[in-house]
Amino acid sequence: MRNKRFRIWLFCSVILASGVACAQNPPAAPVTELRLRISSPQPGKQRAVPAVVWLEPIAGTPVLSFLPHGRYTLLQKNRMFIPHLQVIPVGTVVQFPNADPFFHNVFSLFDGKRFDLGLYEAGSSKSVTFSREGVSYIFCNIHPEMSAVVLALSTPLYAVTDANDSFVLRNIPSGDYNMHLWIEGVPQSVLDGLNRLVHLPPRTVDLGTLRIPSMSAGTVPHTNKFGNAYDPHSKSPYDR
Repeated sequence: MRNKRFRIWLFCSVILASGVACAQNPPAAPVTELRLRISSPQPGKQRAVPAVVWLEPIAGTPVLSFLPHGRYTLLQKNRMFIPHLQVIPVGTVVQFPNADPFFHNVFSLFDGKRFDLGLYEAGSSKSVTFSREGVSYIFCNIHPEMSAVVLALSTPLYAVTDANDSFVLRNIPSGDYNMHLWIEGVPQSVLDGLNRLVHLPPRTVDLGTLRIPSMSAGTVPHTNKFGNAYDPHSKSPYDR
């Protein structure tokens, strides 16, 4: 009789424990996959256009945390920023090491993050905290050919174009989102017109091809940090 009572008690305990575990770990929300391609009438385009799509959850859709992973760096080498495009979480610190045998002066005067690191020599490094969401166009005050883009986001639901100008976003919680696009060379006024509301059910959603009115062949036109045009004939004493 005592053994029978013990077995009944043990069975009930297991059932109750399972119920608590289920309550503490509810089933994950259904997920979906989003596909999109961009296209433009730009003649003679030979390479993929740097572009990013991201989703901003709305109307009760689950919000995922976007946390930093590892060390973020924009290397200056061979009069280039490496990588040219970097997507980071808001609040991330980015290192700017100078691996060239001469000075650089990294700056950004655009809306994402405004900063001026001043002159710093070969082998040294400076850093910037990207404390607000947005796009930062980054240049060197000495070398006009140098440019980079840092996109600070508060959501991990983003994708960068592949070699075919296509995006694929996976493991998206089902729900409603504002979809945003950044495409290099496209004016912000045009980009604002590409924003749209999307409803994502728990399945693959293909939005097809989004045709962009126009895209420039190069990067965003820019002046030096004083708002003046670069002098193509001058030779900086800091550039060796």
